Parts: sequence; C-alpha cells; structure tokens
Amino acid sequence: MAVQRENTRPSPVNNEPDVRPLALDIRDLTVRYNNVLALEQVTFSAAQQEIVGIIGPNGSGKSSLMKCIMGLIKPWQGEILVLGQPNTEQRKLIGYMPQIEDVEWDFPVTVGDVALMGRYARRGLFRRPTREDREASDAALQRLGMYEFRQRLIGELSGGQRRRVLLARALTNNPALLLMDEPMAGLDARAQHRLLDIMDELRDEGTTIILSTHDLSCVSTCAAKVACLNQKLIAFGDPAEVLTEKVLNQTFGTHLLLVHLDGQAYAYQHHTHSSGAAIEPPEAEPAEQQFP
Repeated sequence: MAVQRENTRPSPVNNEPDVRPLALDIRDLTVRYNNVLALEQVTFSAAQQEIVGIIGPNGSGKSSLMKCIMGLIKPWQGEILVLGQPNTEQRKLIGYMPQIEDVEWDFPVTVGDVALMGRYARRGLFRRPTREDREASDAALQRLGMYEFRQRLIGELSGGQRRRVLLARALTNNPALLLMDEPMAGLDARAQHRLLDIMDELRDEGTTIILSTHDLSCVSTCAAKVACLNQKLIAFGDPAEVLTEKVLNQTFGTHLLLVHLDGQAYAYQHHTHSSGAAIEPPEAEPAEQQFP
C-alpha cells in the first residue's frame, strides 16, 4: 500500500551544495558468491543526517549491499567507510532492522531480550547486560510504544508490533548509521505514516538512514537521495531527478509508467492486450497490524 504524505526532505539552504561529512562512503564495491556476481563496481555515499533510499528488483543486490555495510560479508573489490573509517572497525555505530520474514519468530525469547540484543556490538555476546544496557533497551522500547510488552514472547506479537521491536533493537545502541530492510512491506497507511515520522525524528537527531524498499512513494517522500540498483548502480541522486521512467525501466527490467502525484512517485506496469495498451496497478499486499 502506497503512503501519501507531505514531503519532509530538507532542502539545501540557498541552493548551495551539501557539505556535511559523509556517514557512509561506498567505493567501487564488487561482491561475488562462488563466482556469481551480486554487485559490480557500486559507488555512492550518504551524508550525515540524511536518508538514502535503495530500490531495485529481487536479486538486485540490495541484501548483499546491506550485509557488506554491516561487515558480514567481505567484498571481492572496493571499500566501505563509515564516518571516515573502515566499516569493519565501526560496527558499534551501525544499527540494522531486518525484514520480519528473516526472523525466527517461534524462538522462545521475550521482547525485552530482543531489544537487549542490540547491545551485543557494544558489550559482546557472552557478557551479562549492565544497568546501562537495560536502560538503553527500555528507552528504545518506550520510544516505539513496546515497553509494556517487554515480558511477552515475540511469537505472540502482531506484524506491526514485530517491526517495532526490531526497530527498538536497532536503536538500542544509538547508531550513527541505521540500515532498514523493507520496513514498509505490508503496513497499512497509518502504520507507514507513524514509521516515517520516526525516521524523520531520527534524522533530525543526527542519524543517517539507509532504506531498502520497493515503495517508490516512500523514497520520493522521505529520502534526500535514491540509489537505483540492479547489480550495478543504474542511477543515484535526488529522487525528483532519478525517478524517471527510463531509469526505472533499466532498474526493474520491465516497462513501467511513472506517475507523479503531490510530490510522490508511483509506478505501474504496462500491459499490452488485444484491445490495446492499458495500465494496471500491481496487486496490493494485505495490510499488517497497525504500527503506531
């Protein structure tokens, strides 16, 4: 479901170029799995206190890119800098919100324990949580409206609640760089609005956000820059300049019709029938529980 929302992206003052330091700098990144190419010579950057959207079809390398930034896989070529240092030396500064489909929700662990996992990068896997750790995880749960559920098993939560817990876990370590993988998938409009508001708050507080999504209206609304990815970087820049039919057709490998409405971009697949050409929107995904 596409979200309709006022564009909140900050505009450059006096049209001068953005000179903020880089939070993320990806240079000539190439990734291979058993000689299968996942990413090829990808280069782009994100300034501090900026939201950057990454769009592309399934298998385009978005997940590989996220894993590389976190230091979970080693690139075949290139480098990734986080706040000017190699990303593998800055893991404490990186938070990650995965897709809910990538989590084993039947595991018998409480909401509070999941939030505490966000402190592993700081304190280590086998050290006992400190008072500071618990205060940080409690604060993150309170911010996301999940503190009252801290003793509940994660398997008992709704889809929207699960997303809030995953985001709380990512925020527990107060990351300078937050990676979000398809956070909007399946959320209804009210839930999307609330999540976008939280992203705006985090950006205003100084967090840089890298958002992987299929939702063009989301990136056109909240992102200062967008990277169009399909193994190679097809285009990178301001959404108003990058989100064109030509770029999207190259990115997704199919003919799309792009419609701009109230500053947001919507793409529809072009189907040809015997009676002529028609535009049909993709089927809507069933909405999850509310996020608020």
